[in-house]
Amino acid sequence: MGAQKSIHAGNAKIDFNVDFTHKLCAALMFHPLSRDAGVGSPLSLVIGSLCVKHPNLFGKSEKLDVSWDKGLCDSNILVTYRKPRPEWLPQHALVLQHCISPEIGIHGLPVDNFSRTASGGVNLYRLSAGVDLSEPGSSNWSSKTSVKFEHIRPVNDDGRKISRDLQGFPITCSGGDHDSMVVLKQESRFAKADDRSFTQFNLQIEQGVPILSKWLIFNRFKFAASKGIRLGPAFFLTSLTGGSIVGDIAPYQAFSIGGPGSVRGYGEGGVGCGRSCLIANSELTVPLSPILEGAIFLDGGSDLGSGRLVPGNPSLRHGKPGRGVGFGYGLRFKSHLGHLQVDYAVNAFNQRTVYFGFSNLAR
Repeated sequence: MGAQKSIHAGNAKIDFNVDFTHKLCAALMFHPLSRDAGVGSPLSLVIGSLCVKHPNLFGKSEKLDVSWDKGLCDSNILVTYRKPRPEWLPQHALVLQHCISPEIGIHGLPVDNFSRTASGGVNLYRLSAGVDLSEPGSSNWSSKTSVKFEHIRPVNDDGRKISRDLQGFPITCSGGDHDSMVVLKQESRFAKADDRSFTQFNLQIEQGVPILSKWLIFNRFKFAASKGIRLGPAFFLTSLTGGSIVGDIAPYQAFSIGGPGSVRGYGEGGVGCGRSCLIANSELTVPLSPILEGAIFLDGGSDLGSGRLVPGNPSLRHGKPGRGVGFGYGLRFKSHLGHLQVDYAVNAFNQRTVYFGFSNLAR
């Protein structure tokens, strides 16, 4: 269920947007994941989002955005404060974020010939606070610089602090029950589009700054390039994603390969995890009707032999192959309510998986 409402506070209008759904089927099909954290209560079986926006917090057009996205096993709270500045000057924002997520991409256990990933009993509590600085963009380029403090604490499925996984290997870089770091991040984006094609490129560089001796020091970069070309009524899209990290690294910082946003046909992290990765995706869509498209796709990914360089080598311990290929076909249904996507994928172990996705919800 969803709801929208606006209220007036002085000269400002505050927008509320609520969209929550109670997963009754989950209550009947699954056992509670946590006895202590209250999972199994009605609130734990609610998924959805809450968004509150105030466009004039202190009477000088300061913007405050508060959002909460909740799944069955994850939660993300994001608070952003923006103070207006002239357009020719860099725009800055203060950001506070708290999220909880299962670490199945690295510590998850692949099952059903790597088509699904089961919980490995490791979850991450992540608290971060920092500043985002967005530079004025040119016609095709834009860039953003951020600096933030991060505190990361692993817990098990019962919500208790842990420092090692189920097989006794360290989860954090420090070896204790948490990691802390200051991260300086630079992100550059390029985008160009016309009626026949589009080109996008994104480059991210992160540097861990060791303000204290126990804080992590590392350098990590990641790129994503994509190209789309219209071929008559059809549209061909191809993309290449990769990255690498050097320096201090905890297992949760490794690149996870596999899943619907990576290599379809595998569970999340089912292909592997490593200090480096390279993932290629290609998809051809053909219109079948004004609201329906058919698609065929081919995905491939590899950890480039770097899985053994991740502390504890979780990829080898869980039997992940380190490289994989998935292919299949799907349907794309477009309506005024949103876009429904259905994909049928086959991986290199001949295991078949169906994915469902619903996006671009009208609010």
